[in-house]
Amino acid sequence: MTLTEYGVLAFSSLFVIVDPIATVPAFLAMTARESTTQRIRTARVACLVAMSILAGFALVGQYLFSLLGISLAALQVAGALVLLLVSLDMLRAQRSAVQETPAETAEGAVKDDIAVTPLAVPMLAGPAAISTVILLEAQAASWAYRGVLLACVGLVALASYIILALGASGARWISPLAEKIITRLMGLLLAALAIQFLFNGLKGEGGLFVR
Repeated sequence: MTLTEYGVLAFSSLFVIVDPIATVPAFLAMTARESTTQRIRTARVACLVAMSILAGFALVGQYLFSLLGISLAALQVAGALVLLLVSLDMLRAQRSAVQETPAETAEGAVKDDIAVTPLAVPMLAGPAAISTVILLEAQAASWAYRGVLLACVGLVALASYIILALGASGARWISPLAEKIITRLMGLLLAALAIQFLFNGLKGEGGLFVR
């Protein structure tokens, strides 16, 4: 496989697995009380965090898993619990305690909490994305290939930010009633996503849930 072919494979695989387009509705629902500026900043932080996590696993993922004895199934179960907690509050059109703490609310730093969990992890850099980047790294024939992989991670993060920012910019046209409806619908979808992560994790067969 040439360097160009590897780059195309890496970018296309990661973009499909991360799937930022499908994340937009949930992102808008979870940030319903934020302004457009706050939403864009949340998207930027989330994409930077997701990029850092995926880049980190691209470099040391295989060694870290072996050293700590952590399986993909454990990551899937952990991600499921986080998403389930958030989705249950979204079904009631309420802001989840997982998304913010009283101290962060007082400091106006709610967006940072949302950005890291659950937006960056596990919605963008989830078990499937982490597994994909580790598998791609295993196919890297040299450091040149690893450099291309890291560049692809950065490009996917940039594309994800652009997509989320565009979604945030258009959100001002959505009425409060429509936002509540979207919140409840996405809460249901997130709950289903959480259960799927949980099932895959409990199977313990190394299978990936691909959105």
